[in-house]
Amino acid sequence: MFASRDEVLQWAQSLAHDIGFVAIIMRLDTNTGVQGRTSFLLIACERSGEYRHKKHNFVRTCTCNRKCGCPFKLRAKPVLGGGEWMVKLICEVHNHEMVKSLVGHLYAGRLTKNEKIVVADMTKSMVKPRNIMLTLKEHNDNSYTTIKQIYNARHAYRSSIRGSNTEMQQLMMRFDRDQYIHWHRLKDDNVVRDLSS
Repeated sequence: MFASRDEVLQWAQSLAHDIGFVAIIMRLDTNTGVQGRTSFLLIACERSGEYRHKKHNFVRTCTCNRKCGCPFKLRAKPVLGGGEWMVKLICEVHNHEMVKSLVGHLYAGRLTKNEKIVVADMTKSMVKPRNIMLTLKEHNDNSYTTIKQIYNARHAYRSSIRGSNTEMQQLMMRFDRDQYIHWHRLKDDNVVRDLSS
């Protein structure tokens, strides 16, 4: 028995990481108030299902993907009359080998919302990516995040600040905003030839 849906998911993901695979939410239905519908959570292996093409008439050059139709599934639903959740194992079989380490795995190494906030704050403070990663590892011993994911999170944060401006437009805007003395020469209307400050 678990106190909430989030606890069920945390337990399933932790157990999956220990065994050597990644558990994901395959289907989720929260209590909508519609008569005859109940809340449930279906947890599966990330390798379950089949790969679906996004484009029609698409010829693939690379035929490898992670999806292999793995049948592993867990179903969780709330107990009637209480706030606790019960988990039932539907299929315990995997049709693939377990990985020895999840380091570098895209899904297992993704940053949580709180970790993204930490990365953004440390990026503002001009902290180096390797020190950001050390800080994240200190707070979470089971983190599978790689330095590449830190760089990606920093880039996403900087892009969100910049908006639709290019890097050069952002630089010129900062020069004007912070009242730096600067000089630039244009090659044509859109290309900066020389810049000094």
